[in-house]
Amino acid sequence: MDVTDADFEEKVIKASKGKLIVVDFWADWCVPCHMLGPLLEKVVDSVGDKAELLKMNVDQNPETSNKFNISAIPAVKLFKNGEKVDEFVGVQPEDNIRQIINKNL
Repeated sequence: MDVTDADFEEKVIKASKGKLIVVDFWADWCVPCHMLGPLLEKVVDSVGDKAELLKMNVDQNPETSNKFNISAIPAVKLFKNGEKVDEFVGVQPEDNIRQIINKNL
């Protein structure tokens, strides 16, 4: 599901009070972003309703991208209880992604 500057507060900050929200900051032109996307989906899907994956296009949503100092993509930020609790930049092996997600559930 996509998230935008306009609905970030509701879809990420408020929603993270009930489960882990994983936000993938990406762009259409970013080849590594297209490589990471399916891995993120697979890992987040594997934990069921404990986590949700949202995608934010940095070109279309500069306000939130600037707020979180996105300077390289893909950038992934994890939110829980209304706060950013973890993050990573770049394509990661599936096992690393799984470890990061699981330790924040």
